[in-house]
Amino acid sequence: MKITRTFRYMLVCSSIALSVAACDRGQKGNETEKPAASAEADGPLKYESVTPYAKVSLTLPEAIKGYPDLYKQLYDAEVGKLKDYSEGAQSDRSEFGSADLPPYEKTILYSQPVETGRLFSMMRSDFDYSGGAHSNTVATGLLWDRTTNKQVAAADLFAADADKALLGRTLCDAVNAAKKGRQGSVPLQATGMWTCPDVSKVAVMLAPSDTAGKSSGITFLLNAYDVGPYVEGPYYLTIPFEALGKAINPTYAAEFAGTGPKGDVTQTLRPQ
Repeated sequence: MKITRTFRYMLVCSSIALSVAACDRGQKGNETEKPAASAEADGPLKYESVTPYAKVSLTLPEAIKGYPDLYKQLYDAEVGKLKDYSEGAQSDRSEFGSADLPPYEKTILYSQPVETGRLFSMMRSDFDYSGGAHSNTVATGLLWDRTTNKQVAAADLFAADADKALLGRTLCDAVNAAKKGRQGSVPLQATGMWTCPDVSKVAVMLAPSDTAGKSSGITFLLNAYDVGPYVEGPYYLTIPFEALGKAINPTYAAEFAGTGPKGDVTQTLRPQ
């Protein structure tokens, strides 16, 4: 049977097309699929409200824009709390007839972002003046697992079988070392009013590192009254990862490397 030139040309073209398609499929089969890049959060980084009864504000760092899920959770929740606070201030002033007193004030500030390959960390500082002799500031830490898009509890940074007693002594030694630099401070004792803190109840955040994508250690955030009288103020203490050793959860051990600030870093971290 004779094959026309046109038919022969069609056969050749079809063969080439099939070969290219097969080759393309083979290449794609060998490629590692990359996760789709997350869109940056689109929204304000600051919220403010001023009334005759209360002045409130929220400030988020630029870095949080890379975590849209976290941004939405934080912004909505914090703004809701601030609105409730303002309403409560108005109710207080109306009930107790103290309209001539200065307004209440609450300032929530997220700062000190640290990002590693798997974790994102920030410091949350909550300044509150609701009347009384003085204001109060409470610092806590936020940890976010970038691979699961979920918050990580402070306790999750430590190994399940970590020597809690040793970890507690390490933190206690760091507190007492910092107290030596503060005039009139009260050393921690085994018993009495001011004792070593329970590590499992202390807020933490990641410390920055001179190695990109790593953290140099863990910063423990102890607020006024936690380990001493109000006059001593807070103690923000960074312990290098080497000093923590096997206490760090193996899941997150690779997130630590390099060097950074250590010891009493209160003045560096305290909001101005």
